[in-house]
Amino acid sequence: MKTSVKIGNFTPRNNIFSAPMAGITDMPFRFLCAKMGAGLTCTEMVSSKGMYYNDKKTKQLTVIHPYEAPCAVQIFGSEPEIMAKAAEELNAREDVALIDINMGCPAPKIVKNGDGCALMRDEKLAAKIIKAVVKASKKPVTVKFRKGFDRDNAVEFAKAAEDSGASAITVHGRLKDQFYSGQSDMDTIARVKRSVSIPVIGNGDIFSPEDAKKMFETTGCDAVMVGRGARGNPWIFERIYHYIYNNELIPYPTDEEKLNVIKEHYKMMIELKGETTAVKEMRKHLAWYIKGMPGASKFRVEMYELTDAKDVISLIDEYFSPFCCNFCKN
Repeated sequence: MKTSVKIGNFTPRNNIFSAPMAGITDMPFRFLCAKMGAGLTCTEMVSSKGMYYNDKKTKQLTVIHPYEAPCAVQIFGSEPEIMAKAAEELNAREDVALIDINMGCPAPKIVKNGDGCALMRDEKLAAKIIKAVVKASKKPVTVKFRKGFDRDNAVEFAKAAEDSGASAITVHGRLKDQFYSGQSDMDTIARVKRSVSIPVIGNGDIFSPEDAKKMFETTGCDAVMVGRGARGNPWIFERIYHYIYNNELIPYPTDEEKLNVIKEHYKMMIELKGETTAVKEMRKHLAWYIKGMPGASKFRVEMYELTDAKDVISLIDEYFSPFCCNFCKN
């Protein structure tokens, strides 16, 4: 099995990728994923209209850390001209590896506007968007989509994406209404892989090194993309890589290592977004980091009552104190 894959003229560090997740995969989170071995990171989905109208919050979503660069930027929208303008804006950036088009988001507010997975109902419009972005972009263009909207049309959609100039595609094996329930359909991903000549990235239900290996072996995909499995667990990328390519199942991080990463994550969030926003947005990350640990429920209750970053960090130190050595708390 190859350790990497070529996407257009770009070759990622390896073929274990970090998936775009709205409200989660900001720069600090992606930095940690890259640090822990992700071969390619991707921004959360960025509004093409927001970029077109120079929205400040939208711009912040495209901030890329030098360590993860070059990174993929995922854009969404349903107007070919606006999507093309967004791609053009990213052409001069050396820290951007490729442009990914979101055609798989199942969120009601996205679908209602005809964006995301709604485009799987209109293959002609989807093709126009892909062609417009490919024409405007100097970087490879990829497309991320699902098994289908309300029916399985992934193979037809994949062929249309390839014919429209996409350099690679990512397939999540669920229909729109499934959101993240049930199981991701690897058979659909395998059929897509057999139907196109461009690289196929398998996505959905990768929570362990074993899951990633099964995705590769069952579908024949060229790369895997880890989403929810990386929440509170950036170490998953390193563990997957070693399991597949070194035949080694390395252990989970120690509590000391986890504490240090949590603090690093918190510090980066404060520097990027300011204390008030960082405290609010780190709550979900902290809940994921300590999931399954003793006293996690009590910690979450206390955490949500705090609004000052110093108080939260003190609570984190207090919580980890029974698990950690004195060295890691200094």
